[in-house]
Amino acid sequence: MIELEEFKKASKRLEKVAHKTPLAYAPVLSGKTNYQVYLKKENLQVTGSFKLRGAFNKIASLMEKGSVEGVVAASAGNHAQGVALSAKYFNIKATIFMPESTPLNKVQGVESFGANVKLMGANYDEAYFHANEYAKENGLEFVHPFADKDVIAGQGTIALEVCEQIKELHNLHTLDAIIVPVGGGGLISGVAIAAKALNPNIKIIGVAAEGAPAMANSYQKKQQLNTHSVRTIADGIAVKNTSKMTFDLIMQYVDDLVTVCDDEIASAILFLLERQKLLVEGAGAVGVAALMHNKIDLEANSRVCAILSGGNIDVTMLSLIIEKGLVKSARKMKLRVTLIDKPGALENFSHLMRIVQANIVQIGYDRTSTDLEFGDAHVSVSLETKGREHQEEIRKILTQHGYKFLEEH
Repeated sequence: MIELEEFKKASKRLEKVAHKTPLAYAPVLSGKTNYQVYLKKENLQVTGSFKLRGAFNKIASLMEKGSVEGVVAASAGNHAQGVALSAKYFNIKATIFMPESTPLNKVQGVESFGANVKLMGANYDEAYFHANEYAKENGLEFVHPFADKDVIAGQGTIALEVCEQIKELHNLHTLDAIIVPVGGGGLISGVAIAAKALNPNIKIIGVAAEGAPAMANSYQKKQQLNTHSVRTIADGIAVKNTSKMTFDLIMQYVDDLVTVCDDEIASAILFLLERQKLLVEGAGAVGVAALMHNKIDLEANSRVCAILSGGNIDVTMLSLIIEKGLVKSARKMKLRVTLIDKPGALENFSHLMRIVQANIVQIGYDRTSTDLEFGDAHVSVSLETKGREHQEEIRKILTQHGYKFLEEH
């Protein structure tokens, strides 16, 4: 158990380096959900993620106890940057183990704070193994990204800020729920303990990615479970193995834990980018994804805060995520249409798209595919569409004119 006083001490330490990030009302999202939704913008934190809080509190605690030669950490990116910045602040060495697939922007972000980066392992858990071995061999302090009381206390300072900020915004009104991304469970553990210490009636709801369901499965089955592999665009919460420490805390303090799929996460990233002017990574968008896709079960008009845990998204992946979001929200449609391979066939198809006002943004022509009958051709086409009704209109006109087509997702 972590006492409220520990969170307050952590908050005092963090005054030296961390931003008190904004809490803002989200009117469009509120209208979509029938809740009063507020967004805690940890994507605007110094390192672009909440992880700075826990890393700095841990290292500051170590420094208060005596001299520290250096620290070691394992991370997919955000914890790494938090450890690296904290080590730089205290002028000690930091060695960070990251998975080999870590996006370049996150590697560069860590190196910019003077840390030594070692790319090892196919995922976080493999990098974690190598980091632990290195720390033991070299007698260095290992800074765990979530299974550590000082780290959890640092992450929980978000709850102190949220509860204070909501009072400032709305004349001492309290929140009904906080929605928190879940990977290893350090963030939700800290937020849950601190928030319930201030308001025992508040609900804490976790959101995990379907492609990294270890903690969600553990919560539902009420026993600690691991997964064999993880695969999700929310790389910041792509954790394969659960921690007993955070699992026990989640079972004690968390009221519900739901999952969202990659398409839902992508649509949330797109919504936040377009409607809130916020760049949020996959892990940071899962709470909004859960709200947008009706995964949260609360009374109508409940006051809800979704924590946007980070904004360190790889720009090379952003276009793919936007594409997924456009398809999920029925603003883009991909078709493979069979045409008779003769002059005018493509013009006729284009004319039908003009009738239904579907804009062709990309087109490809294939007359050599082995599944084609002689004299036919495949046209792969991407269309800008105006929603599900518009897409149904496109299907209808193609069917009426005898076209064979498949939808690609």
